[in-house]
Amino acid sequence: MFYIGFFIGLLILIADQTSVHLFKNVFERLRPCKNPEILNLVHVTGGCGGKFGFVSSHATNSFALAVFIGILLKKHYKLFFPAMLFWAGIVAYSRVYVGVHYPGDILGGTILGSIVGVVVFWLMKLLNRQFNLKIENI
Repeated sequence: MFYIGFFIGLLILIADQTSVHLFKNVFERLRPCKNPEILNLVHVTGGCGGKFGFVSSHATNSFALAVFIGILLKKHYKLFFPAMLFWAGIVAYSRVYVGVHYPGDILGGTILGSIVGVVVFWLMKLLNRQFNLKIENI
């Protein structure tokens, strides 16, 4: 169980840092709540967050976790994977609803997070085989 927790921590670290340093700080697309051209059209329900929004870190992190956990448990709980994806979708949609992201930010975060989830699961499976970490049923 320790190793699965380690890989979940690694997953969130990779997803979060990638979304910020390889996307937000590179593309520098203003959030809707920070864009002066459309500011009067945006209804913000809370804080706005940082200056840039592409890709959504909430979408990236939630989809990375949903895909990783979903793949991990799909043999035991058939409906868990779709439920996790639904949860991640609600989290992602909420970012548009509260006015801090464009739909494209969410789509980018969904794709990035899903890729990170699959890659970290594959890495866990590979290291489990290579070093006999005793992670069962993967």
